[in-house]
Formats: sequence, structure tokens, C-alpha cells
Amino acid sequence: MDRARVGWLFVAVQVVLLVTLVLLPRGDAWPMPGWLLGIAGGLTVLGLVVVVVASLNLGRALTPTPVPNGQGGLRTGGLYRFVRHPIYTGVLSIVLGIALGTGRWSGAVLAAVTVVFFVLKARWEEARLVEAFPGYVAYAASTPRFVPFVPARLVRPPSDSAGKRDD
Repeated sequence: MDRARVGWLFVAVQVVLLVTLVLLPRGDAWPMPGWLLGIAGGLTVLGLVVVVVASLNLGRALTPTPVPNGQGGLRTGGLYRFVRHPIYTGVLSIVLGIALGTGRWSGAVLAAVTVVFFVLKARWEEARLVEAFPGYVAYAASTPRFVPFVPARLVRPPSDSAGKRDD
């Protein structure tokens, strides 16, 4: 399958995961005091802000799929100073906020599946970024993938050999 189709497949799966999470009815697997709803709402709003700011940081390089479009160089400023994938960080914050607010174990499981999905999507995208940008390996070695301030040595950057990882 070519890159464009794989990219759109990632987008389709992402949409299914997010829509499923949003449509989950509330449950009562855990108590939902006001402070917990506040945290859930805060994570959701924070995630939305991060997605918007990171999208603006990308400018014309922003694409709907994880395939680089060649519209600009490697972005390492703005939110990209702190994490390699701030849009994904924002989406994951939204996912965690929504899952926490559902009060359902199925929401928590779906959030965990979504996190794993985004790790796989980011790895696939990073292989494309290594091919597109010679400086990506060095950037990845010093910048966490999703969570700011995680020491970079805990983050395994993609290999620079033919765009494949050493996993």
C-alpha cells in the first residue's frame, strides 16, 4: 500500500476511535465529584488549545495525514521545542479528558487503545520525517515524542537507516 493510502488509513482509524469515545454514554464505574469533572474538562480544553497552537506552528506544512507535504522545513520552534508531536499530545489530552469524564472502564480502555494507536502512528510518521528532513534524527534524539520535559534519553528516536526503526 502506498504512503498516501496508509496515511489516510491512519486518519480513518483515528476518527473511528475519537468518535467512539465521544459517543460513549456516561457510566458510574468511578465517582464523578466536581473536582474530577474539572480535571477532565481542563484536560480537554488544554488539549484543544495545544492542537490549535501546534497547527498554527506548522503553518503550510500542516497536513491531514501523517505524510509530510514538503511545504516548509523541519519545525523545531513553538510547541515543537518541547515535543515532536504536539498535535498528538493535544489530541491525547482531549482523549484522556473525555475518557476520565465518561466514568466508564470502556472509556479508559478506549483511551489506552488510542494512546497505543498514536504511538504507532507517530513511529510510522517519524520514518517519513527521517526521509524528508536530514536533521530529524538529531531533533528526535533531544526532543520527547509526546510528553514535555521527559528526558530525551527515555525516548527512542527513529533510526536514520532507510527510514526504518531499530525496534
